[in-house]
Amino acid sequence: MFTGIIEVVGEVTALSRRDHTVRLAVAAPAIAGEVRLGDSVAVNGACLTLAEEHPEQLLFDAVAETLARTSLGELRMGSRVNVERALRAGGRLDGHIVQGHVDETGRVKALECRGEDVRLHVETSRSFAELLVEKGSVTVDGVSLTVVGVSREGFDVALIPHTLAVTTLGGLEPGQRVNLEADVLGKYVKRYLERVLPARDPVADA
Repeated sequence: MFTGIIEVVGEVTALSRRDHTVRLAVAAPAIAGEVRLGDSVAVNGACLTLAEEHPEQLLFDAVAETLARTSLGELRMGSRVNVERALRAGGRLDGHIVQGHVDETGRVKALECRGEDVRLHVETSRSFAELLVEKGSVTVDGVSLTVVGVSREGFDVALIPHTLAVTTLGGLEPGQRVNLEADVLGKYVKRYLERVLPARDPVADA
């Protein structure tokens, strides 16, 4: 389990194909020496397993399914990525409960900057939008954010200066794919309501 509070921004230093997997190397010297073989690490919100210990880099093997269902398949040498280690039992949950299981990839519609007011608009499928509520939580490329507005086509969030300084979100461009994960509690509630209540339009009712 993760929190969506990014520990470091790493840099992709190697991408090499090995049979049916891709070895992904991420430079993250601030934490690499503390991560052990088999540990779970979220890279841009996708949970990966450390495949080899290294004092300065995080090394993972990403399978084809992961590359296809997330934006990790579009990473290049030098790409910057958000990195978070799994939450330790008894640790402080500053963000929200994040599984590291990407629900889908969305597209950046716009990144609007008006002074210190920065608004990120993301296009999603209607089914993903139905999982969101205003003032609820959503994860974008591994970052825990509060939803400002929701529509059938997507959602928008406000980015505070601290988030822009310690994550990759400030460098997003229109059309870029981002990994999305809805609040797991909301997903369970929606599933339950679908089973006990008549069909309705959650977005229209919002």
